[in-house]
Amino acid sequence: MSLNSKENVRCPQCGQMSEVTVWNSVTVKDSADLKQDLLGGLVNMFRCPSCSYAALMPTPMLYHDEDRRLMISFSPCSDSVTEQRLFDKVRETSGKSGELKGLSGYNLRFVTDYNELLEKILIFDNELNDKTIEVIKLMILSQDVDKAGNRVCRFGKSENGVMEFMIYDVKENMTYTSSVPIETYNTVDKNLRESGVKPYSFDWEMVNASYATRLLQGFNN
Repeated sequence: MSLNSKENVRCPQCGQMSEVTVWNSVTVKDSADLKQDLLGGLVNMFRCPSCSYAALMPTPMLYHDEDRRLMISFSPCSDSVTEQRLFDKVRETSGKSGELKGLSGYNLRFVTDYNELLEKILIFDNELNDKTIEVIKLMILSQDVDKAGNRVCRFGKSENGVMEFMIYDVKENMTYTSSVPIETYNTVDKNLRESGVKPYSFDWEMVNASYATRLLQGFNN
């Protein structure tokens, strides 16, 4: 079930105290409206009623969509060392508890970025797999290698046989769009499956650009 708690938070900008509802888990089956709030960027976002200051609460959260066989562990952080430590802890705790036995056929994801969390949800809502999407994102960024290091590519939507990706250039402070035919997804996905990549998880995974790079280098799961 979806779980929350109440916290008294002091605004870092004006000092005003206010009570905030913090969600520790979101279970889609019994909280459809909460899922929509999450996709709208409303869950665990602190907004000061006095000065309107807004920021993401640094609260870990578990997202569970039983129908789509998807579980996402979200632990907000901004550095790679902490990310790896948190990921290792999730894997260790999950292994010791034996919970993996009850998650056969699931896609288990670990993310530390709020936008990545939302992107994962959208990908699976569109009945796509993020492993394939991450490879396609690398393909998109490779079209302009000189600028790839300054760009972040995110899946946006899929409709009428076309997938749309948003590309944000940090240096230029500009956002671009790129359209990819769903046939390209199907081809890449088929090739990955034939190479041995499984459409489900054996353990928690970080599926990102680094993961996609390893896939292209021959690592198959």
